[in-house]
Amino acid sequence: MPAIYESHQFVAEGGLAAYGGSIIDSYRLAGVYVGRILKGEKPADLPVQQSTKVELLINLKTAKLLGLTVSSQVVARADEVIE
Repeated sequence: MPAIYESHQFVAEGGLAAYGGSIIDSYRLAGVYVGRILKGEKPADLPVQQSTKVELLINLKTAKLLGLTVSSQVVARADEVIE
């Protein structure tokens, strides 16, 4: 059954597609938080932040196995395509 996941790992393992926040951007934000805490800020005083970069990943091998056709427009917008 075709599914869209939230992270890159599922697509790398054979999932059809993923659409979600960038894990690299999330790690960067976590590093900023750690830096602010190490400089003496209280964790409770830090604002909640969310990754603003969203990635689209498509696995064309899985699409082919499922008999699905992914339009060239969707492929062109994807951040990463597994062929």
